[in-house]
Amino acid sequence: MSNWHIPLSDLDYGSEETAAVQRVLQSKWLSMGPEVQAFEQEFAEFLGVKHAIAVANGTAALHLSYLALGVEPGDEIIQPAINFVAAANISVAIGVTPVFADIIGLGEPTIDPADIERRISPRTKAVLVMHYGGYPCRMAEIQGICQKYGLALIEDACHAVGARYLDSQSRAPHGNMVGNLGDIACFSFFSNKNLATGEGGLVATNRDDLGERLRLLRSHGMTTLSWERHKGHASSYDVILHGYNYRLDELRAALGRVQLKKLQRNNSRRQQFVSAYQQHLTPISGWTVPFSDYFGDSAYHLIVIVAPDKETRTHVVKTLKEAGIQTSLHYPCLPDFTAFRHLTSHDLEQSRLFAQGVITLPLFPTMTLDQVEQVCSHIYELSHLAPVKDDLP
Repeated sequence: MSNWHIPLSDLDYGSEETAAVQRVLQSKWLSMGPEVQAFEQEFAEFLGVKHAIAVANGTAALHLSYLALGVEPGDEIIQPAINFVAAANISVAIGVTPVFADIIGLGEPTIDPADIERRISPRTKAVLVMHYGGYPCRMAEIQGICQKYGLALIEDACHAVGARYLDSQSRAPHGNMVGNLGDIACFSFFSNKNLATGEGGLVATNRDDLGERLRLLRSHGMTTLSWERHKGHASSYDVILHGYNYRLDELRAALGRVQLKKLQRNNSRRQQFVSAYQQHLTPISGWTVPFSDYFGDSAYHLIVIVAPDKETRTHVVKTLKEAGIQTSLHYPCLPDFTAFRHLTSHDLEQSRLFAQGVITLPLFPTMTLDQVEQVCSHIYELSHLAPVKDDLP
């Protein structure tokens, strides 16, 4: 697939996905139809939610979520400074101001509930949380804040399909699925995600009003769809609001159904590799391994480490690349991108420290423990050779 000795990610694709695609091709119905309907039903049952609406991609899921919740130009959405750019871009695109909140710290790079509350203003309409790397945010605290101030709660669950939230206070043996913790939740099925269809996404909610509005917004505000008319269940349609073409196609839905069946097994494999990484890397002095003491049920989407400083990060990434080991950066601090520098972004110390040192390491369900050990061996050697600064926190 690539020239990398150990790639950053890889797909668990095989004969089941091939058969699913062939099934759709043989049906000769490619646009949204029975495969999408089945995928939505299976995903809703998996999450334990009333409504699962499949869409074109994760960004479409975010856009429709904002619109369904009635977010309007001039409103503010509080969201993490450490995230992929999609949530902030869509905010700006619809005239909403993204208000960036800090993360809890290097060891827990999810949005800080205390910083959320500090940034609430009369214009705040919603809070968007991102379950970084597949690890649920501190949802009990955030739910309480949203309830106190009457704010909508949006889950960016693109990293966290299959994760469960456990209350850290009670340490209960079970919990709610991520995607079933707020007013609305957004998923991405991009090629590097735990459930991968190339493109594709999904919006989940337990609210009937949101579910109905999301379905209309997804397909031009039309009251019936092509598949229903093709089957003779409807002969005409009305357009009752201004919507978009954010539909998912049958091929990706068929792939999603197969990937959903593999998800829990593959998340368990990811957990095995993350545990091995943590065992090898946690003892290294001066470095941080986020979530190394996490006790809950993560989706284990990412394994990241935080170097002591930017120079060390640069040195390690360069040397790993020379060894054929692919890495990435999840993520730069959003307000430091050129497109967002006009926004106020004070007091994001932990987010900026995290962004300058974080390294994303290879993690995928078909990798091996030997590959994990190879990556860790290089990092262990480099941690002693890299120009680490002793005076950094």
